[in-house]
Amino acid sequence: MRLSAMGDVAMTVPVLRAFVQQNPEIKITMVSRPFFKPFFEGIPNLTFFAFDEKERHKGFLGLLRLFQDLKALQIDAFADLHNVLRSKVVRTLFAWNGKKIASVDKGRAEKAALTRAENKIFKPVTTMFDRHVKVFQELGFTVHLLHPMFPEKAVLDTAIIQLNVEDNQKLIGIAPFAQYDSKVYPLDLMQEVMDQLAANKTYKIVLFGGGKKEIERLNSLANGKENVVVVAGQLQFQQELQLISNLDVMLSMDSGNAHIAAMLGVKVITLWGATHPFAGFSPFNQPMENALVSDRNLFPKLPTSVYGNKTVEGYAAAMRTISVKSVVDKINSIVK
Repeated sequence: MRLSAMGDVAMTVPVLRAFVQQNPEIKITMVSRPFFKPFFEGIPNLTFFAFDEKERHKGFLGLLRLFQDLKALQIDAFADLHNVLRSKVVRTLFAWNGKKIASVDKGRAEKAALTRAENKIFKPVTTMFDRHVKVFQELGFTVHLLHPMFPEKAVLDTAIIQLNVEDNQKLIGIAPFAQYDSKVYPLDLMQEVMDQLAANKTYKIVLFGGGKKEIERLNSLANGKENVVVVAGQLQFQQELQLISNLDVMLSMDSGNAHIAAMLGVKVITLWGATHPFAGFSPFNQPMENALVSDRNLFPKLPTSVYGNKTVEGYAAAMRTISVKSVVDKINSIVK
């Protein structure tokens, strides 16, 4: 069970792929929000169970119904990959019913030590992927992430082809936004990145985002360039996943798009502001050199937050220490 957020749900996918590969006799029921169902399509022995937040599974009585719904599937063990109030209720009911349970340890103490201003312990904490693996190990299963498996590139839908993104050009995805401003690369610098990349006509640049405000900003970044296309608001979610799976590289903030691309086996470059890959949220199977971080010599309190929701006075310009050249050079080195 993992209900939200998008990036966190995406981070369960590589672990579940490894689990079913290494334990082919075990059937998995993945409980999550209906919107995330496409993440899990094609995984053998996995059935998706849609959590109905608004009606059937709403409130405490809804969680009781959820337990009954799952119990009817003859569940033998419950893996809580969320460890919030809702999932605690369900796992407790399974425990009372005599079933094995295990829950993810989010490592809050380690993350607090990494992000605090004073006496900071600046070292990598256990990744969320390894934390998820440990949940299944506690249930008695053997699982490791040594030889990750990824799906084949998806066949592109007609709607995608009509956007002229299926050709011999290198496909570069850019997702320039995140939930919090402290994780967003300054748009004037992103414009420079875009302009330099677009000057190379062998590149096709695809811009991802969502919501009216973001779409307006993406259109401004695209600025009518013939080899830049804004897909935000143009495609269904399933189609976006198809497109992402065909990218040569994804440039993303510390956000859900990074994890979606990584779970599909795409090379990902991430830009980090208030947060840091040491907090355990670096995209799956990506080398650390693909994570471009803000300068800690100039901003020694970094990282100041695990999720980017905490701001520190004087640190708003931290991401400006990630040079445009370093971003463009990193992309060029991957797609050359």
